[in-house]
Amino acid sequence: MIRIGNASGFYGDRFDAVREMLTGGGLDVLTGDYLAELTMLILGRDQLKDPSAGYAKTFLRQMEEGLGLAHERRVRIVANAGGLNPAGLADALRTLVAKLGLPTRIAHVEGDLLPATGGALAANAYLGGAGIAACLAAGADVVVTGRVTDAALVTGPAQWHFGWGPEEYDRLAGAVVAGHVLECGTQATGGNYAFFREHDPGLLRRPGFPVAELHEDGSAVITKHPGTGGLVDIGTVTAQLLYETAGARYPGPDVTTRLDTVRLTQEGPDRVRVEGVRGEAPPPTLKVGLTRLGGFRNEVVFVLTGLGIEAKADLVQAQIHDALAKNPPAETRWELVRTDRPDAPTEETASALLRLVVRDPDPEKVGRTLTGAAIELALASYPGFHVTAPPGRGAPYGVFETAYVPAAEVPHTAVLPDGTRREIPVPPRTRELAPVPEPALPEPLRTASTRREPLGLVAGARSGDKGGDANIGVWVRTEEEWRWLAHALTVEKVRELLPETAGMAVTRHLLPHLRAVNFTVAGILGEGVASQARFDPQAKALGEWLRSRRLDIPEELLPDSPAGLPPEVPDALPYEASAAFPPGTPADFPPDVPEEHL
Repeated sequence: MIRIGNASGFYGDRFDAVREMLTGGGLDVLTGDYLAELTMLILGRDQLKDPSAGYAKTFLRQMEEGLGLAHERRVRIVANAGGLNPAGLADALRTLVAKLGLPTRIAHVEGDLLPATGGALAANAYLGGAGIAACLAAGADVVVTGRVTDAALVTGPAQWHFGWGPEEYDRLAGAVVAGHVLECGTQATGGNYAFFREHDPGLLRRPGFPVAELHEDGSAVITKHPGTGGLVDIGTVTAQLLYETAGARYPGPDVTTRLDTVRLTQEGPDRVRVEGVRGEAPPPTLKVGLTRLGGFRNEVVFVLTGLGIEAKADLVQAQIHDALAKNPPAETRWELVRTDRPDAPTEETASALLRLVVRDPDPEKVGRTLTGAAIELALASYPGFHVTAPPGRGAPYGVFETAYVPAAEVPHTAVLPDGTRREIPVPPRTRELAPVPEPALPEPLRTASTRREPLGLVAGARSGDKGGDANIGVWVRTEEEWRWLAHALTVEKVRELLPETAGMAVTRHLLPHLRAVNFTVAGILGEGVASQARFDPQAKALGEWLRSRRLDIPEELLPDSPAGLPPEVPDALPYEASAAFPPGTPADFPPDVPEEHL
């Protein structure tokens, strides 16, 4: 068995997690996932200012303390914190190792960074775990990479430890599933969990990070260090398995994993066994993430208070339209958010928010032009005119795109601790992706009566982004609930419950072993998270919106009492009860913001 832990799910995750994981229990390998679509854009902008940058600086600071602890406990460290410059991070780590007087051996993986064309800031191929395995086999104590798949941080150590060959697909697929569960850190241990209200709130205040006990046959037990917060059960693992996935075939550079074969068993407290995973030859191409600057954006949020909310919104929209008519931005978007309540006892609860977002390749059109148009209305628009913050200069926004290239065209290279460069061969066999035939539906649940209630009383959900698309994984916990869900939650029903999906391609995938349906909504996020095309640009809460929507649910599936429903919200809370800080403290005022962030 190899024990692999995780200490980071994103660039900016809990800083102390490296120390917590190295001191909280036994580990063989500690991984850290620092990269996401938005992160690559941030690192690209860093590198434009400083060519020696482009990696996650947080990781380097964590290693100041972590390297000594890892050396004492003989734990290897594998992280994709290299971002756009893994060689630069490896050099910085060697300098740090010399300063600390440690014998730690550093290696890195490169080759994912491809020539950027067509105005792209960066083009990164998603590599597999074989380069990591080669570095570990050569004696590396720390391996840093650029853009590998998130699961490669686990498949690489597994290949090294067990000596798996490239065609042991079932074992590799088991490692991919374990890696996918670990990659987002505390999302596997109770973080962002749909059924969090069923557990002691104190347990979930500081979830521990996950650990996978991976076995030679590819099976694994997902757990966490003893005494840490959070929980590991079938629900938390199912939620993470559904996160940012689509159909039954989950393609990757090491193996195509069949998610429809995953079986979960609660083995004990905070221990979930994952087994039965089948794998197939990987596709012949690698996914490439392209990041580029899409233009400039700006926004103004108008506060509308009291009576005539819609009339006030109509007036200011018409005024802004007239002011921008001579030189309009390429895109203008308005959204009225009705946070107001009738006869509200506080001004804040009597107010709605009207959000204006503009975009254009020309920063002037979304900067001074918009600022002037908005501010000049201060004494000439609707009664009670004010905004949440003065509009600033236009800010650049990014665009994420996906392309595919033949794997043989990507120079996957392991740079070993002694500087030797080892080229990683492409997989000996590949298989073109094809949809899996839909499994048979379960026997419908016969019911005498239904009640119109929120879906979330029965089902959990987790959602996320994949470029401009979003996925929503929905699961239930009993066979009776599954017999109802599989028939009730169709594509047509999702379109009805989520009107924002109108005109978009919605696809449903059944995963019976997980009692889950997974939906993909094409294009709902525009050009990706960095473009901020919608209110929730990463679709993090899309699943929770779906859970809040009402439909006819069999009464025998519903809780005996309305305890599952959210409590009734009073018309208004007193200010002292609703404010994060008491009035009159410095927390009422915004912090000083550097000018370059405005």
